[in-house]
Amino acid sequence: MPETAAALRTVAHNVRAARVRSGLSLDELSRRAQVSKGALVALEKAQGNPNLATLVRLADTLGVSVSALMQGPPEGRVRVVAAGDVAPLWAGERGGEARLMLTTSGPAPVEVWRWRLEPGEEYPSHPHQAGVVETVSVTAGRMVLVVDGTEHTVEAGQTATFDGDAPHAYRGSGTGTCDLIMTVHLPPNPAPAT
Repeated sequence: MPETAAALRTVAHNVRAARVRSGLSLDELSRRAQVSKGALVALEKAQGNPNLATLVRLADTLGVSVSALMQGPPEGRVRVVAAGDVAPLWAGERGGEARLMLTTSGPAPVEVWRWRLEPGEEYPSHPHQAGVVETVSVTAGRMVLVVDGTEHTVEAGQTATFDGDAPHAYRGSGTGTCDLIMTVHLPPNPAPAT
């Protein structure tokens, strides 16, 4: 698993660099992101296995995108990414998964995700920093988008958008697999959370 070790080293380097840029100690980042100090120490030593929720909390607290924590330096003007080349960041109990395909560069980056949800499978998300906007476009099947406790059915061919600073969840619905493309629009030059 050399790819996994290399990916973990990249995350370790990027988390430490973002923490130092933000002027945060391990204790302060731990408190703000609600991640144990032990987990942060292990992560910065390229040990452990951080889950998607941990990476989202760290990214939000540090004012960066999740992919900024995961990706190495850009390789050129055009980047083409195949879904099979990207490891899932979340795997559901019934076979669903979420893959962060890429993040655009610039002052207001956009993350592009590919999700697959099986019927009844749900991923709850913590609220993101203020200014984050999510968009989900269902390409096959049906899902229920729950934002701040209210359920919204989104079917194949439909797109929904919402402010990501409220509690939200994605749930597979109906009888078949739900495939969707999600974009997470980050605010320009996000500041670290306080």
